Amino acid sequence: MPDRHARFVRSALTGSEADEMGVVDELAQRLRRHLEERRDAIDRVHVHRASSSAVQAVVSELVREIGFDEEVVLTPQDGFVTRARPDFVFPLAQGRGIIAEVERGGTTANNHDLKDFWKVHIAQDAQHLFLVVPAANWNEAGQARERPFARVTHRLAAFFGDPRREVDVLSAHVFAYGSDAPIPR
Repeated sequence: MPDRHARFVRSALTGSEADEMGVVDELAQRLRRHLEERRDAIDRVHVHRASSSAVQAVVSELVREIGFDEEVVLTPQDGFVTRARPDFVFPLAQGRGIIAEVERGGTTANNHDLKDFWKVHIAQDAQHLFLVVPAANWNEAGQARERPFARVTHRLAAFFGDPRREVDVLSAHVFAYGSDAPIPR
């Protein structure tokens, strides 16, 4: 089975950022396990023309349990006309946190992955992104029309690994949900 979790971290961390990454990585592993354990439930709702809220409901079972808040408006910043309201937010410390987003059909077609990454970049109180995306999106015939997980990991990797390319995002974790092959209905 292919890896269903990709982890990207800024190339240079301070001591406190490295400690924070330990907490973030533990939460990421819990989410990865939850998505794996709930794959059948996700497959039942991740079908052609379904809404992302159906998948978000399955993901939210765990993220609410471990302390994420749902649909919180982020602290506004001077000079930005934005009222970013991610799917989930986890406060790590004062002014520190994780944004978690669940995407479906528009993940790459509408650049939702990059918009979510940008939310973290401009947020005063978030430095980490958990992005939950489909392993594949299906057409009416039950065939994969796109594979967002592979594309998103490739796109986000461009922002890590070289200090010149890095932005104000300490880490990004990308998780695949659903099966890699169509499930007979």
